[in-house]
Amino acid sequence: MSPRRPQWRRRVSTPDSLAETFRQLREYPDGMAWIGLHRPTEAELLSLAAEFDLHELAVEDALEAHQRPKLERYGDTLFVVLRAARYLDAQEEVDFGELHVFVGKDFLITVRHGAAPDLSAVRRRMEETPELLALGPEAALYAILDAVVDGYAPVVAGVQNDIDEIETEVFGGDPSVSRRIYELSREMVEFQRATRPLVGMLHGLISGFAKYGTDEELQRYLRDVADHVTHTSERVDGFRQALADILTVNATLVTQQQNAEMRALAEAGFEQNEEIKKISSWAAILFAPTLVGTIYGMNFAQMPELRWAFGYPFAVALMAIVCVSLYFIFKRRDWL
Repeated sequence: MSPRRPQWRRRVSTPDSLAETFRQLREYPDGMAWIGLHRPTEAELLSLAAEFDLHELAVEDALEAHQRPKLERYGDTLFVVLRAARYLDAQEEVDFGELHVFVGKDFLITVRHGAAPDLSAVRRRMEETPELLALGPEAALYAILDAVVDGYAPVVAGVQNDIDEIETEVFGGDPSVSRRIYELSREMVEFQRATRPLVGMLHGLISGFAKYGTDEELQRYLRDVADHVTHTSERVDGFRQALADILTVNATLVTQQQNAEMRALAEAGFEQNEEIKKISSWAAILFAPTLVGTIYGMNFAQMPELRWAFGYPFAVALMAIVCVSLYFIFKRRDWL
């Protein structure tokens, strides 16, 4: 709670409950209430809505969460939805949080859904910069926007490092890299949804501040934040394109590897087929004398040629002729 001063502001109280906050705000009509909630209940938000005359649609959005970044004005109250992000080194992934901000003439309400951003650092910055705090709730909104946008920088650095690692894995033939590319691409889609709308939001906010006569220095601060958002948004667009290109290259490399494996299998199959041909050919050649010998080896009394003087030479010659004939036939067909 901060009483309004001509040149500066300072924290004078930290109430323990919403009821105490409302009571002290009435005691300091020139003060500003900064109320921070994390995953509030419906009763808490409805209590704030009744006290600060918040629009029911904005309250509904704050309860439901999963909103796209946007800026809306309901009378004298601004409603801002932001998507914060942080990079988790251990998991090598991007974690997104959602922040809803209500800004009025003498209050600022933040509703967080997720771990990011760390608003305690924003509060410390405001307390350590009384000339900024003196500019009122709009300055606190700027500080929050600046913190959210500054939080994107480590994410950009982490994603860039991930992409460098993925490129190494792609050309190293890591089979699990496709899944990592896909997961990072999905995160970049979410990151793009968080950053791209902010560019238009900040320009709209700057125009609105100019319309309502907000301090010119604060407008300059917001323009600086807008420049950072534009740069971040362009980097995210570049990441998505880079990941798409890497996925294409990886698909090409995987296809080439599969073709090489299929070619190796085909060559192995061809060699195996050649060996089978040779084995089959020799088996057929050896089968001919075996067949003749088997026939004449049968123990029957009434068999032709058993008592023929040339029977044995004839059988041997027949086996030799059949074997030689089969050999030349298979040789001509390159089976041997």
